[in-house]
Amino acid sequence: MITFAKLVEQFYALTAAWGLPWLVPTLVVMTVVVGVVVAYISVAAMFMIWWERKISAHIQVRFGPMRVGGWHGWAQSIADGIKLLLKEDIIPARADKVVFVLAPMVVFAASLASYVTIPWAPGLIVRDLNIGLLYMVSISSLAVVGIIMAGWSSNNKYATLGAMRSAAQAVSYEVPLVLSILGPVMIAGTMSMGKLVEAQGGTWFGFLPGWFVFPQAVAFLVYFTCALAECNRLPFDIPEAESELVAGFHVEYSGMRFAIFFLAEYANMFVVAAIATTLFLGGWRGPWIPIPGLPPEVAHGLFGLVWFQLKCYFLIFVMMWLRWTLNRLRVDQLMDFAWKVLLPIAFANLILTGLALTLWR
Repeated sequence: MITFAKLVEQFYALTAAWGLPWLVPTLVVMTVVVGVVVAYISVAAMFMIWWERKISAHIQVRFGPMRVGGWHGWAQSIADGIKLLLKEDIIPARADKVVFVLAPMVVFAASLASYVTIPWAPGLIVRDLNIGLLYMVSISSLAVVGIIMAGWSSNNKYATLGAMRSAAQAVSYEVPLVLSILGPVMIAGTMSMGKLVEAQGGTWFGFLPGWFVFPQAVAFLVYFTCALAECNRLPFDIPEAESELVAGFHVEYSGMRFAIFFLAEYANMFVVAAIATTLFLGGWRGPWIPIPGLPPEVAHGLFGLVWFQLKCYFLIFVMMWLRWTLNRLRVDQLMDFAWKVLLPIAFANLILTGLALTLWR
């Protein structure tokens, strides 16, 4: 099967035959990969912003964007991006300028680095680490460091309060989130993102797909709930509660720096959806048919890429649906739900999974 890793190996062999030092192909590969990922995030974020506007409009019995760009206002997100590029970049006089400037870069870098171990299709993964799942959960959690930097450096009480709320929320919901992903890891016996997808072949009970969502439905619900909190999405958007904190940790940001925060939020939404798809929904697994003129592995890869995208965007649709349906929780309700509800459920699921695996073996 043609894989990304084999293509990189062939490129390294070719540059070595030309007598180039190893650093040259490394920089080329890194530049190409980062460019492709940033381009995908940019296009996907613009689509998701437009999509969320349309979803919210239909829920509220409105049309949403209709004029800019023709069909259903498809270019509205592009127009907004251009507007933010042209806006003045304002830094408050009493802000910590260095930290203020670095904060949005840290938030976006944490989301960007998470894309390294996403298994997009058979063989299409930048780096299939043997601890890929641990890497994704760990690196995506670093976004809260940038949020704290943004809130603290703004020298604004609302921004600081939003940053502290975000830190408390991340610490609280990270614990049941990690416990919820251990069930599929115990079943598959690996934390490699590629091998987790491969472990979901076959069927359950002879007719259900071999996805881990069936034996681990409780873990999936716990993970998805915690993922909403990790992305600061309603009903867990306490760090940016407009009715209380104006805009939360990014209240002092404008122009392109504000756009980077916005971009990172939607990039992080795709990351948590990709983790859920890989862990519970079979990743790129799904029906596929041979395409005349294409090798079977290429056709399989194309169908796998389509199935992976469809599953991820279905979960993103549910996130948007919940945002425009549910009310925001209070801070005390949010913390109680994490420690008194989700954490005991996650522990109980972990214990039952261990017992079931022991008895089954």
